[in-house]
Amino acid sequence: MIAIGGAIGVGLFMGAGANIEKAGPSIVVMYALAGAVVFLIMRALGELLLYRPVSGSFAEYAREFLGPFFGFATGWTYWLNWVVTGMAELTAAAIYVHFWFPAIPQWVSALAFLVVLFGVNLISVKIFGEVEFWFSMVKVTAIIGMIVIGLGVLTLGFSEVGDTASPANLYAHHGFFPNGIGSSLMTLQGVMFAYLAVELVGVTAGESENPEKTLPKAINTLPWRIIFFYVGALLVILSVVKWTDFSAGESPFVHAFSEMGIPLAAGIVNFVVLTAALSSCNSGMYSTGRMLRDLAANNQAPKIFGRLNSRKSPAFGITASVALMGVGVVLNYLVPEKAFAYVTSVATTAGIWTWMVILASHIRYRLALRAGRLHRSPFPAPGGAVASTVALLFLFLVTGLIAYDSEARISLYVGAVWAVLLGGGWVRLRQRRTHAGLSQPRPAEDGAEHGTEPDGSLVSK
Repeated sequence: MIAIGGAIGVGLFMGAGANIEKAGPSIVVMYALAGAVVFLIMRALGELLLYRPVSGSFAEYAREFLGPFFGFATGWTYWLNWVVTGMAELTAAAIYVHFWFPAIPQWVSALAFLVVLFGVNLISVKIFGEVEFWFSMVKVTAIIGMIVIGLGVLTLGFSEVGDTASPANLYAHHGFFPNGIGSSLMTLQGVMFAYLAVELVGVTAGESENPEKTLPKAINTLPWRIIFFYVGALLVILSVVKWTDFSAGESPFVHAFSEMGIPLAAGIVNFVVLTAALSSCNSGMYSTGRMLRDLAANNQAPKIFGRLNSRKSPAFGITASVALMGVGVVLNYLVPEKAFAYVTSVATTAGIWTWMVILASHIRYRLALRAGRLHRSPFPAPGGAVASTVALLFLFLVTGLIAYDSEARISLYVGAVWAVLLGGGWVRLRQRRTHAGLSQPRPAEDGAEHGTEPDGSLVSK
């Protein structure tokens, strides 16, 4: 359910509005294309996870296959990704509250949700799992219900849009690519944000009871989830309501059901998208705490972040992360109309780095496997290193599109500042360790057993 919930979030429920406005019905193709690439990324990650399940996940594999610095940079960048994503989810949740209570300021709602989810994550990982299970259940059940109702409107013609609802809406209003293929491609950065969090199953691997059984199942069902929940849901609502009626800053699902005029339907859908935002923020808090703990275990973050409380939760890491998520509350106070766009662009850039590292680590693993230095994973990725290379090139394309987009380009500026901070932090870390006479960080597992030197680099070096 965590894997399913990770594939359904605010990027679909909220971000799809802006993407539809730019690309029209062709946004469906963009979600399908990006979904195919995300599946390649997840299969590459799955092969690594079954080769060696670890709680640190991406940072551990980066450390093993790309070197200590990449483990350091990936751990901190994935942490930043979820801190910023948490800000986006809090912003979206506050916008949804406006549907019922327009008088409540965005920052007040964002702060209230931040405090509640913080408490949930401090209690125990079991409570986190239960909450995330039910959040995911609400999302899955609701999308199925929305698709069924939409198909009913298309076939039976009920509701206020029954007379105009038709699959012809997909091409009747200036064509399937109404603003040109270029405009459709420019939505890829926003579309990729919608898929951030599918890799969360990698972070949960170290705490899964039976990862050899559950992880392949979770990853292999990803294409069906993408086809059904993204492509299917968008095809239905774009057939029921013409694409020109949607706009940025609102959920296309809430808008579609408002247009239908079905009593209480829009309110119910708004509740669903609210739980989706809270679900993703909940997952973000979980992930940041684990990533800081992995960094602390490898002497790449303050030792206090490695401590567990009496309930076996990395409370100090979660607390520090939540404190920074509070910046999102400040943004909702200062620039409520732009807060969502700003934080999603930064989160996308950080997420793309993580995916690039997963693919690069997988390519290095395959090279080491071919040379006979490592044992074979029981869950090999189809296409091997070739498929990972294709996916990596696609991510470079998306990065180029972000650079071309004047609004999203701010994320690259933030990324450049972040890279300088990481470089400075790494130099400082090495100086401190050299002064203390310590060796370089090494993976939490025995490096020699996994084909690495004690400094985390491949034996092939």
